[in-house]
Amino acid sequence: MSDDFDLDDLKSAMNTTTPAPDAQRRIDNIALAQKNFVDLQGSRNAARPTTRPNTWTGVKTMLNTLTSRAGLTFTTAIVACGFMIGTPQGRDILNLAPTAKLATPETPVAIVVAPSDSVSVAARQADEGEMSDPIMEMAPAVVMEETATHIRDEDATLVPQAAPAPQQLTRAAPAGNDMAGNLRSMAEPSNDGFVHVLRDGSTFYEEYDETFANDTPNPLKITSDEPVSTFSIDVDTAAYALIRSSLTRGQLPPTDAVRIEEMINYFPYAYPAPEGEAPFRPTINVFETPWNADTQLVHIGIQGEMPAIEDRPPLNLVFLIDTSGSMESADKLPLLRQSFRLMLDNLRPEDEVAIVTYAGSTSIALEPTQASERATIIAALNALNAGGSTNGQGGLEQAYALAETMKTAGDVSRVILATDGDFNVGLSDPRGLQAYIEDKRDDAQQTGGTYLSVLGFGRGNLQDATMQSLAQNGNGTAAYIDTLSEAQKVLVDNLTGALFPIANDVKIQVEFNPATIAEYRLIGYETRSLNREDFNNDAVDAGELGAGHTVTAIYEITPVGSPAQLSDPLRYQASEPASGSDELGFLRLRYKAPGESVSQLIETPFAASGTPGTEALFAASMAGFGQLLRNDTYLGDWGWDDAIALASENRGIDQFGYRTEAVQLMRLAQSLSN
Repeated sequence: MSDDFDLDDLKSAMNTTTPAPDAQRRIDNIALAQKNFVDLQGSRNAARPTTRPNTWTGVKTMLNTLTSRAGLTFTTAIVACGFMIGTPQGRDILNLAPTAKLATPETPVAIVVAPSDSVSVAARQADEGEMSDPIMEMAPAVVMEETATHIRDEDATLVPQAAPAPQQLTRAAPAGNDMAGNLRSMAEPSNDGFVHVLRDGSTFYEEYDETFANDTPNPLKITSDEPVSTFSIDVDTAAYALIRSSLTRGQLPPTDAVRIEEMINYFPYAYPAPEGEAPFRPTINVFETPWNADTQLVHIGIQGEMPAIEDRPPLNLVFLIDTSGSMESADKLPLLRQSFRLMLDNLRPEDEVAIVTYAGSTSIALEPTQASERATIIAALNALNAGGSTNGQGGLEQAYALAETMKTAGDVSRVILATDGDFNVGLSDPRGLQAYIEDKRDDAQQTGGTYLSVLGFGRGNLQDATMQSLAQNGNGTAAYIDTLSEAQKVLVDNLTGALFPIANDVKIQVEFNPATIAEYRLIGYETRSLNREDFNNDAVDAGELGAGHTVTAIYEITPVGSPAQLSDPLRYQASEPASGSDELGFLRLRYKAPGESVSQLIETPFAASGTPGTEALFAASMAGFGQLLRNDTYLGDWGWDDAIALASENRGIDQFGYRTEAVQLMRLAQSLSN
């Protein structure tokens, strides 16, 4: 008998002693794993005690220790080695044996890939009494097969279905956690979802249920045909934060998510302060277009006054918080709690706070409480849990009713709705929501009542269109909170501007001179367009300007005789436009003082101006950034390098680093677009 070690004999012995696969048992195990995963998606009404606290405490401690990056790498390597050596399937893979089988796109079986912190999450849930059997509750962390489909329903439950045909893959992002070595990459998402590509070429599709409020880009207008442009101001910033969220996840944003005016207005600008009685001051610059030397940009900057902080009236806040099942992920309800805690430190002791929650039903989680009772408010926030459907209508009604009880003369009342935008019970139609909020808005304008602002959280089922409808019709603002830094910007740095209006129903109208301007187009503001006759109609709603806010609007204009003119002159024209003036156009602004129903008018002509300053050029760089993301056709050969250079050279003081971050996002978008 030879003493030489024979690997083939060892493999043969292991194959002989390894039990044959039991198909039925395998099916049962998969079904059990799916059931356990579905059970985890809901929320439990009460803690479930465990009869093994000492045993699980030790297991939990061990798991928490192993959830460091080094620990996960080490333990994953051990499991992988054991799989490769100790099972026939693993040895087949090592030998590249023809008997190794991979799933095909037609295989309708479940796949569950656990995130990197799955073990620590499981340990935390067990510590809080939410898991009856920690070992079985962790079963979904195992990859069961190589291909499948997850379709997300309204309660965030993953339902396995047959995988659809893969979409065309235009780029691939780095793979995420790869516990079984089968996940190769994540393809470009559409508005509908993600296509995950596996090593064998099969796909795994995850549905993305998001809607965005936008319209097709503004068309080029011929001045002689349509010399007047009218729109409402927009001080929302949600689109910029949504774009940042997509880019930092390794994805170009959906085209519909790109609202260029919100990208431009995300940044504070140092425009000249108002003078006289008007609460704001317009400034106009005209300069050569960065992407076309034969056209010009008309840059309109509006600076709102900033009253002394000590002069602001008392504030009544009702936090209307979505606690439905879709809000339980880390970037939703947990981030929401942290965000509101930041805000509390900037309220005055005499300000009042109340909390209304809505899921399948509504409830008052905190009766009106003075901001000085910070511990009471934080305790109410910490007690919030997610679960159930989304009764948005009931929540709005309860919040407005509670705000009415808090009002006293001279106070400012605001409902702040925090949600992922999903309204699946009650007024789910944005048009129905609009009518309801319009009634409340009109009451607010007549009686100094309650304004509505909206904060969006999380991705996956974000209903941006609903959020925009609510904010626009509630005389409030819409923002998207993707990080705690964004919460600091929205709820701390910009708190005064977001909550205290200095002008209501602010409308902009520009009349271009056909003798000097052949064509023009407004960059952005597609969802804020107004009819020409709406400008003088005080019954037509428009945007609000908050204390210290700035608003920027940019037109691209084509001078008469420029080779950039895209439209041919008419052969038969009744009369030529009057010339003899160097005016390019005439700016009109209408606004109402808070609490008043009759608007006031500001008018000023404008002509060609000198060299633009840093503020105007940085705004132009953001206009270019947005057009690149939307693949607009007006930029010619001007591309990412040009946008990055223009923004980098005009960052100015950049006290909070917002503009520096924008340059980094441009560089990231350039890489993803390639």
